[in-house]
Amino acid sequence: MPDGPVLRTRRSVRRHSFPTRWRERRVTYTLEKPAPGAQERHWGKRLVLWAAVLTLANVLADMAIGSPMMVLPQLLEQFETDQAAWLNASAMLAGAIWSPLLARASDLFGKRRVLVGTLFLACTGALVCFAAPNVWIFLLGRFLQGAAFAAVFITVTLARQICAPRVAMALIGLITSGSSVVGIIEPFVMQPVIDVFGHRSVFLTAALLAAVAALCVRFLIPESPIRGTGRIDVVGALLLGGGLAALLAYASLGSDLGWLSRGMIALLVAGGTALAGWASHALRADDPVIDIRALSRPVLLTLLALVLAAGSFRSMLQLTSIVAQVPPGLGLGYGLGNGEAVAVLLAAPNAGIVVGGTCAGWLAGRFGPAPPLLGGIAVGAGAAFAMLAGVSALPLAVVCGTMGGMAAGAIGACGYILATGAEAPERQGATAGLVSVVLALGSVVFTFAGGEVLKATRVPGTFADGAPVSTATGVHLYVVLAGVLFVLAALPAFLLVRARRGGGARPEGPGRRRVRRSTRAGAQDGAVPGNAP
Repeated sequence: MPDGPVLRTRRSVRRHSFPTRWRERRVTYTLEKPAPGAQERHWGKRLVLWAAVLTLANVLADMAIGSPMMVLPQLLEQFETDQAAWLNASAMLAGAIWSPLLARASDLFGKRRVLVGTLFLACTGALVCFAAPNVWIFLLGRFLQGAAFAAVFITVTLARQICAPRVAMALIGLITSGSSVVGIIEPFVMQPVIDVFGHRSVFLTAALLAAVAALCVRFLIPESPIRGTGRIDVVGALLLGGGLAALLAYASLGSDLGWLSRGMIALLVAGGTALAGWASHALRADDPVIDIRALSRPVLLTLLALVLAAGSFRSMLQLTSIVAQVPPGLGLGYGLGNGEAVAVLLAAPNAGIVVGGTCAGWLAGRFGPAPPLLGGIAVGAGAAFAMLAGVSALPLAVVCGTMGGMAAGAIGACGYILATGAEAPERQGATAGLVSVVLALGSVVFTFAGGEVLKATRVPGTFADGAPVSTATGVHLYVVLAGVLFVLAALPAFLLVRARRGGGARPEGPGRRRVRRSTRAGAQDGAVPGNAP
């Protein structure tokens, strides 16, 4: 049971014979003002504790997906396989399958309860990976561990519903970006652990961290005061998750296994068929996992901006890691060294993410999330185009990486705030889950596209640290394409800013007209209506 009162949503209110005016003000209260159970309206010791616990939960998502890559050669040797791509992408693909189910479950059964269950699932998966005797058991563990992918969007909606709006926005900015601090120190902390206890200690560490995070969430974080009604659309969730996972697998693994191989073509067809089946099912179902009929214009614009901006940022990270391995002495017109600067070049974006996400959350609480989203995209575009010179100048590359990280932090935080703020409270979990999937989709697709540009412009017979290199034209074209993606992302972000200035984006979909009428009624009764963030 949740701590504090459970707020009835529109769906459940209709089943009671309450006066019409009470029902209208009740809906307005949830959309425009803090929910009755919101427990924090000012920053203090308790809120700082909540921020630390929720950030710890998000750290697990990063560890579940990224940490095994530190021991990838040892894993390949242990399981006597050359399928590095599957070991690399398995947790993220599992996250795409888990996300729709866990997102909807969090709306129905409570964010804290589902978050605790998610963390224990990830803990179990890490232990399975730790003890796996063969690659198939290992992949099963990675499937369970992939549930940690959902921790990010569940913590976002939980923060939104246990705090007043302005405080929640700052908290979301902090928890979505704070885990990047771990990305800076993790290699320095984990490498000695691996050296002493072996490569499997990565999974034991992840299991311990997941267990600690689950216990902290259970005993230190209050439950969301809001519940939806209905049921989990298991068929729709599996079709959506399976279709997305298949397409992500095709984009992630196609370059290694062959784009036109039978297995990859079958995967692509299966993914497309599953998504088509999900769309048809969602249009007919009474309670779909994602109600595509009710997706509002602000949500769609936000998702479009996020998929473009996230793809651009992740593709630039890939390029930076490649260019860092190219010595300037090869005479290619670019290069940042022999790899000695990789740690600095990859740490700079993580530091930027922390700064950008935290500042964007604070700004969103005062000016709304649309302006800092547009500002973050503008900073990202500037950083991308500046890398035209940065690919051959290390100090400039570090600055560009930091700016790109700041942009990514702002974009991620404001994207979650915008998308969830445009939905009714009982659907915010599902919408936040959709944001996470879109971010992953953009990252994979555009990173793959950038890699194909580099492949098409390789210099025959020239290698850097054993890897093939591309021409300066190919590298510069890669940078320009990343910058163009940021520019394209700015267009929907600008429309969101303009809509806000024109009166604010209202939650749409079922019940939209009633919400607008209730806002006016609330104002007449002394309530202070405001725009949904």
